[in-house]
Amino acid sequence: MTAPRTALLLVNLGTPDAPTVDAVKPYLGEFLMDKRVISIPTLLRWILVNVIILNTRPKKSAAAYQKVWTDEGSPLRIAHDKLTDAVKQALDDDDTVGADVVVDAAMRYGQPSIKSVVQRLQGQGVERFVVFPLYPQYASSTTGTVMEEVMDIVRTCTTVPAVAQVPAFFDDDAFIDATLAAGAELHTAFNPDHVLFSFHGLPQEHLTDAHPQHCLSSSSCCERVGAENRFCYRAQCTQTAKAIAGKLGLDDDGWSMSFQSRLGKAEWIRPYTDDVVEQLAKDGKKRLAVYCPAFVADCLETLEEIGMEAKEEFIAAGGEDLQLIPCVNDHPVWVDGVVQLAKRTSSWLTSD
Repeated sequence: MTAPRTALLLVNLGTPDAPTVDAVKPYLGEFLMDKRVISIPTLLRWILVNVIILNTRPKKSAAAYQKVWTDEGSPLRIAHDKLTDAVKQALDDDDTVGADVVVDAAMRYGQPSIKSVVQRLQGQGVERFVVFPLYPQYASSTTGTVMEEVMDIVRTCTTVPAVAQVPAFFDDDAFIDATLAAGAELHTAFNPDHVLFSFHGLPQEHLTDAHPQHCLSSSSCCERVGAENRFCYRAQCTQTAKAIAGKLGLDDDGWSMSFQSRLGKAEWIRPYTDDVVEQLAKDGKKRLAVYCPAFVADCLETLEEIGMEAKEEFIAAGGEDLQLIPCVNDHPVWVDGVVQLAKRTSSWLTSD
């Protein structure tokens, strides 16, 4: 009896098809109407998104995308496709991997959608899916919505495929070492006098909803990850920052962490990146290196928000230079890390 066909599905957030208002608007609409992204009642969310946000935000977002768009297209899509191709090749060259394993890519929002890819792979005989949400830290609005979408799709299938999930890898050496390798050359050449780890922000209520008895209960509640806050995004971000800082040999005064990309008037996780960048410059820091280890691929939030906007803010506040350190993208160490994390998650990928 032949082994069931297995797919390793690499999933990232997504990107509009073009840096235009017409392309950005439906992409933002799909993203912001997700109840795990904006967790308010459906009618209020619809009014907020369709009446307010989508009448103002797409023009600003399209202008930002235009700053980072390349001749090949969206930076995130390019990095995602290159990673997928490299992982395919790595698995093809791995003698321990079963011959009937395929690798494919999907986006939670935009194209290629998870639904279209799952349906296509099922049509090719895939019976088992190892889903790899490419988010180092767990959040309901990232990993949570990916897995909910996958489950919503497969539960309607006449023959429901088996599904395994690669868990968060916020402090796994496979990710930490890849982050260091991807940034090593530029970090050394830049020679910063301070390092900032800037993570994507979340509304504070996303934390308290996950662990209502623990999250934000004290100033030190995120200093460790335990049973009481196992899925706390901020606590996992803290462990990521500590792990990278430790391997960089930084003392406690040599690094900071912050949260970027907040939207709307709700209270988001603090401290905010723009405030921290400005304060570091006022404190006399001159050369600031910024890592963005909530992302595995350079995208609008890293290239434009940090590499351009934060740099301008830092220099305006008295700093000399700010250097964005690249994400892991398709760095060979990360390609190997993806393979190892996937194989560690499921024996379906190995030869039977």
